[in-house]
Amino acid sequence: MSETSTDAKLVRMANQIATFFLSQPESVRVEGVATHINKFWETRMRQRFFALIDEPDAGFLPLVLEAADSIKRPGEPDATAVGVGRETADGATGGKGPAAGESLSEPSIPETAS
Repeated sequence: MSETSTDAKLVRMANQIATFFLSQPESVRVEGVATHINKFWETRMRQRFFALIDEPDAGFLPLVLEAADSIKRPGEPDATAVGVGRETADGATGGKGPAAGESLSEPSIPETAS
């Protein structure tokens, strides 16, 4: 493995996720690792992950290697992604949402009729 400190951290993080899921029922292990990485790893992390997965001695645990087929490769379409449909471009019902100019950082306070 052409190891950099970032690569070593990525392998360690993936192995930590796998180690946690090794304590879970066998039926959820692979899906658990893949789901966690799909949800919480940004595109650049997953890009580097797949570059490392292709190296023979990257240091990944067998469970990580098994889960790799279920991890979303960056750039592949994802029908399960949230907020990518037409409703996002048009804004949410009633003209609310970021597409309608509403900030995501504003607190969620119910509107009152004046």
